[in-house]
This record gives sequence, structure tokens and C-alpha cells, in this order.
Amino acid sequence: MNSKKNKVTIPVVYLTGSACSGCATSLLCTEYPSIKNILLQDIIPGFKLEFLFHPVIMTASGNLAMEILGEAKKTTGFVLIIDGAIPTKDNGIYCVTGEKDGKRSTILDEVLQLTPKALMIIALGTCASFGGIAAGNPNPTGAKCVGDILMANNIQTPYINIPGCPPHPDWLFGTVESVLTNGLENIELDDLRRPKTYYGKLIHENCPNRAWFDEGKFAKKFGEAGCLYELGCKGPITYADCSIRQWNGKTNWVIGSGAPCNGCTGPDYPDYVGDFYEKIIDVEKPVNEKKNEIQKNN
Repeated sequence: MNSKKNKVTIPVVYLTGSACSGCATSLLCTEYPSIKNILLQDIIPGFKLEFLFHPVIMTASGNLAMEILGEAKKTTGFVLIIDGAIPTKDNGIYCVTGEKDGKRSTILDEVLQLTPKALMIIALGTCASFGGIAAGNPNPTGAKCVGDILMANNIQTPYINIPGCPPHPDWLFGTVESVLTNGLENIELDDLRRPKTYYGKLIHENCPNRAWFDEGKFAKKFGEAGCLYELGCKGPITYADCSIRQWNGKTNWVIGSGAPCNGCTGPDYPDYVGDFYEKIIDVEKPVNEKKNEIQKNN
């Protein structure tokens, strides 16, 4: 970190592994702070992020881009953001960060070189946090999440998981702001290393369809009034604040649009939460006692 005129500059290295660029695209839609604040001004007063390397938005390419990344490796004290899972099969050849002078460098190489030097690591998105779609069955590239790579190589750098497919920009930048103002040691994480501020409650707890669930009123087809549980909603087992935060400047969110939550912030996504429109079976549905009593009397 460099201080100049009471301003602290935080170097950031952003790596992309096996991913779809959806996480990076989501972050570019941030509103508070704006992407202009994040890239060109202060993320909060007195603190500026300086992105040394970001393959999605940087103008450099080829040898020049890899030279920039090489210079970053000579430093310490940067924040390392990793977007996407890390292929490990065949020495990680299935995800190449770039080439310099004809020599390929994989995301696995970069992660192993950069993580020990980082001030902290943020595993951004479900693929980086838990493996996600990139590590889904049958996982031919041997993709792993960031935490598994750190553990396998005994790398002790502190890290935070910010899952989501994609994650809401507030989840990342709000966490970064909290770290800058309160210190990393004061960020309360759950047992999956997710910030409780954003992943502390179930979607189900604050869902506008909760009353329908409690009444036992379930939609049987899309567009029908009622809770979407029967249509595959994973809200009862998914921790996130989408229902109160919403997306695209609070325009809407998935359940508000009439589609079920697919459980993308959890470690079991996508293989073990069931098909997108398949009802989960480990949540007990409420019984509408009044309805049952009327039916019995008839």
C-alpha cells in the first residue's frame, strides 16, 4: 500500500480461471460505488484501488500483459481476486492465463506464485469459491476451488469466498469496503468463509412469496400465483440477500421475475441441488390445516 496526501492505494491483481466472464461483467454494473469510482477515483474516501492486472478490462495483451503480471509478482501486499475455478489435471494446461515469448502460463501457475505474496485473497463467484459449474460432474479438467488449492499447497494467506453465479457487485465491493474500514480480522464469516453480512440468512426468510409457502399455496406452472417451491425453488436452502438487495439497480431479482432461485451461492451448486426446475425434497412443506379441515368436513 502506498500513501500519498493521506490517500492509501491498494494494488489489486485480478485473475480469471475457468469461468464465463459473468462475474466480471456483473461487477462492471456496480452502482454504489460506481465503476468510475472503483477504477479511477476512490472506492471510499481515502482509499483507492489500483488494478494492476485484469484480463477482462485491461487494454494490454500478449507479451505486454504478461510483463505487467510478471511485475506484480515481484511485489507483495496486494489484494488478489480470483474469478473461476482452477484446473489441476495435466499440470493445469486446460486454462492458460497467457503466453510470453512462446511460453504458456496457466492459471494454476499464477495462483501458486501469487497467493503466498497476497495481503488477502477473494475467491469471486461460485466457481472460485466452491468449484461451481467449472468443476461440475464429470469435471474432465480436474477443476478445484481456490480454498482447495490453498489447502493442498499449505498456503496460509487469508481468503474470503464471495459466491454467486454471478455474484452481486455489492457483495464484493461492500466486503472490500468493510475490510478497509474495519480490518480483515473483524469481518464475520460463516463456516464456508462467506461474509455473514450478505450470506447470513436464507433467501426463504425474506422472500415475498413466503406467505404463500406458509399457507401451502404453490404454483404448479410458471406464471401462476403461489410459492415457486414446487417448480424447483432452492430458496429454502440458499443463503444470500438477493430478495432485499435485488439486481440491476434494484430493478428486480430472479423470484420477482417469476423464476425460482437455483441455489447458486451454495457449495452444492450445480450438481447436488437438483435440476433447476426440480423440487427439492429435504424441505418439509407446511400443512394448511384450515384447508384440510374444510376438505374433511365436506
